Amino acid sequence: MKRRHFLRTSLAAGTAAAATLTVGRAASAVPVRSLGLDERRWDRATDGPLRLSSNENSLGPSEAARRAILDGMGEANRYTHGLAGELRARVAAHHGVDEASVVLGNGSTEVLRMAVQAMAGPGGWGPSPALLVVPDPTFEHVEQYAGPWGLELLKVPLRPDHRHDIDRMREAARAARGGSSRGPVLAYICNPNNPTGTLTPCREIEDWIREADDVVFLVDEAYFEYVDHPSYRTALPLALERPNVVVTRTFSKVYGLAGLRMGYGLAHPEAARRIQAFSGRSNLNAMGILAATVSLGDDTHLAHSLRTNEDARRVTYDVLDELGLERLPSHANFVLHRISGDQAQYIRRMREAGAWVGRQFPPFLSHNRLSFGTPEEMGRFAEILREFRRRGWV
Repeated sequence: MKRRHFLRTSLAAGTAAAATLTVGRAASAVPVRSLGLDERRWDRATDGPLRLSSNENSLGPSEAARRAILDGMGEANRYTHGLAGELRARVAAHHGVDEASVVLGNGSTEVLRMAVQAMAGPGGWGPSPALLVVPDPTFEHVEQYAGPWGLELLKVPLRPDHRHDIDRMREAARAARGGSSRGPVLAYICNPNNPTGTLTPCREIEDWIREADDVVFLVDEAYFEYVDHPSYRTALPLALERPNVVVTRTFSKVYGLAGLRMGYGLAHPEAARRIQAFSGRSNLNAMGILAATVSLGDDTHLAHSLRTNEDARRVTYDVLDELGLERLPSHANFVLHRISGDQAQYIRRMREAGAWVGRQFPPFLSHNRLSFGTPEEMGRFAEILREFRRRGWV
């Protein structure tokens, strides 16, 4: 189930159409003053620091999403049950699945939290919580969500090529299932992985899923849209077929809706029901639902967002290569690259120079995760990095 078939023919046209948007700031048509907002705060991305620390999309929401937010203000006094149903139907149609397979969340992180609770809590997948197996390093939230439920945590270091070590994760799951009275094993797979941006071969993941009915798989595909590698594919077919697999997606990245907190999970209806039981019910906001609903079908903005990310990637890679700073092969909207010297000091100096860069991800203490902004923003970053080299800081 690839999602870029339309890009081969419509990318150029879509990019041209979207080029009328003001890069890196709110569209000028948005009447911020009429909303009582400080226009300088609304436009702060233009003159403020380079915000390259959280894998956000500097383009922000599409023009259609902005209009939907403003036009929908009249619904702010209403609960969102009806709107949520419309978004669920839109997501289901987009992926060609039944609505019963869709779980909406306050960002995909909430869906991950709900899935952990459904696995470990009363009435979940097993009689008692057992083991959470995660790659190391990876996105931390599942590990944090699992803590209160008493799951034993096993971090499996990435392979030397920075991919998930599926063999070791599988062995750990088998060992944990040695006692039949124990609950199921929860395996978290982030592909592409955050913070490395690397891909784990889909066939390895799929083979493990097919042989392990007693493992619950959370497959995080937050960066799915950015990948353009022939071997990469979604785990959705297996999730629809097997009740122990959940795929999560987000509107935070390629669609630029991080602040509106919109995400969803796709799963077998049986698994979706279990997960939905741990929902906050009225957990979605109306503006987020409206923006997500129109964003999902906005192929022009999607193409523009992907093209902008690739242009920013080239600017970033050029300066890293120029300075001889090793970088991991990334398939997302960020890159993990080598620095020299103390990592905390590098992050602090970058902030003082007007650039917010990624936090620490042990054991990569000689590297820094850098989000891609717009090409113009990455040009500013490149000049800062060159100045750091002149000062002997990288």
